[in-house]
Amino acid sequence: MIGVTTFIFDVVSSLIATFVAVAGGWALSKRARRRLTAIFSWLAGLPIDHVYQRQELASADLAGDLTKARWIRVLAGRGNELTRDTFTSVWAGTARTQQMVQILLPDPRPGPNSWLTRREADVRRLDPGFSPGTLAQQVSTNAAYVAAAASRQGNVSMRFYNLPNQYRAIITDKVAYLTLYGGSAHGRHSPCIVARGPGLAYELALSLFTLAWQHSMTHEEFGMIAATGHVSSCRIEHP
Repeated sequence: MIGVTTFIFDVVSSLIATFVAVAGGWALSKRARRRLTAIFSWLAGLPIDHVYQRQELASADLAGDLTKARWIRVLAGRGNELTRDTFTSVWAGTARTQQMVQILLPDPRPGPNSWLTRREADVRRLDPGFSPGTLAQQVSTNAAYVAAAASRQGNVSMRFYNLPNQYRAIITDKVAYLTLYGGSAHGRHSPCIVARGPGLAYELALSLFTLAWQHSMTHEEFGMIAATGHVSSCRIEHP
């Protein structure tokens, strides 16, 4: 597990270099921003398509990409986006093709080794309304929502992970949307990278998901949480 965590921090560090490089371009025109993004990301060795100053600004384009996807993989920090209009085509089954969907949500169990608890403490520095347990409850509620929405699909797998909660990745067979959480800021206020595959940045996002999936818990392994009521109404399909 230490090796996985180290790898993730290394990947995040390299991506941060790209964010720092393009940050100055946000004050310029849209056309200039795109050119600077392309130039600086190429210099950083991580070719990307676009950088949104805030994750929430990417929702409309993300929704459009989801309707065209053959498969979707989501590594969520808490999963709020899964319950919004962005994923309407996924849960309504109106996408152009039959989709295979894999979703990773944080392990909401409290404790000294909980990465979700650490993330909650970070957010609380700027948002005092985040009392202990708030983030875990939101994850549990979103998990229950996804389980209910996906119950008619038969093509959705959901698992839980306990790894650094410092990013969000939504990946399709063609594009990756990767958000790196900025310290105490909410994810929706953090910058979001868009990288189309094939390409190094796209592959890095995919690797983050794959590693987390390999070290995640299935529904059976997560049974103790349902027994304690954290995810009492969550029905999860899994391979």
